[in-house]
Amino acid sequence: MSRIGLVAALGLGLAGCLSFHRGPLPGEPKSATFASVGGARVRYLDVGQGPPVVLVHGFASSLGVWASVIPALAKEHRVLALDLKGFGWSDRPEGDYSPAAEARLVLELLDRRGIARAAFIGHSWGSSVVLAAALAAPERVDRIALYDAFVYEEQLPTFFTMARAPGVGEALFGLYYKERADERLALAFHDPGWVTEAFVEEIEGTLERPGTVAAALAAVRGQRYAEVEGRYRTIQKPTLLLWGREDVVTPLAIGERLASELPASRLVVYPRCGHFPMLEAGAASTADLAAFLRTEAPASTVAPSWGTALEGAAPSSPPGAPGLPPSPSPASSASSAHGGSAP
Repeated sequence: MSRIGLVAALGLGLAGCLSFHRGPLPGEPKSATFASVGGARVRYLDVGQGPPVVLVHGFASSLGVWASVIPALAKEHRVLALDLKGFGWSDRPEGDYSPAAEARLVLELLDRRGIARAAFIGHSWGSSVVLAAALAAPERVDRIALYDAFVYEEQLPTFFTMARAPGVGEALFGLYYKERADERLALAFHDPGWVTEAFVEEIEGTLERPGTVAAALAAVRGQRYAEVEGRYRTIQKPTLLLWGREDVVTPLAIGERLASELPASRLVVYPRCGHFPMLEAGAASTADLAAFLRTEAPASTVAPSWGTALEGAAPSSPPGAPGLPPSPSPASSASSAHGGSAP
């Protein structure tokens, strides 16, 4: 039997171990608020007053990644942030975890909160959810801001494409998804000072929540960008792309491609910054985002410009688990899976 055959056979045996989960999770914050949308119990935060803004986190992440952005935006905006289905403190039910399905969930939450139209902000894989919402319901989207977007088929690591196969995905995620969190997290930051022991322990804790591995696999299997990426050119919304120059997860070349394909986009790049500009270039990127949301005139397509990152700033404890690059497949290392990149 081939190696893939052996992995598939093992995965079929493990399939029952990758269970989903509904209802409260162990350790759920008592102050958290939830809404029943999209067939799931979804955690959300709704603060501030003014033009609405919705924040969409990335893969293996949560609304906590926006902890430093939310208070800044709430000075002028009504800010709605959520844990997407399968992540953070939200449910992990069996079902569709594609960007289109998550976008429907976001739009339903907007309905529940009485918001007809909003600016949509996404990070990494969450950017594909934002673009799916813009394609499905353009009348609901005022403008778009995307941080280090993960939106193209070419970005998918071998680990993800292999996981599409029945049995293989169950084996890979069952055996490797929770492994080597520290090494995988380090890929996301330019400054290694961000990857503290406490931070890694926090990430490892989120991976142990019931249903997490099954939901992550379902989300990976929903990443079929080849079916939709050709439509990005039809999105006419003013768009700001915020990118870390040293990002190995979603390299700058991806940002340049996306800027060339979105008709009303502008790309701002932050030096000495990895996959999380809202953290490593927090002051500069948040100021740029706030200015973009404040601007009434539509954005226009321009050549990439260089933002100003915080020079010499000492790293601080991150405000929330930002997300985790995937474990490598058995036949590859963390850096060789796809050049060290992950959503």
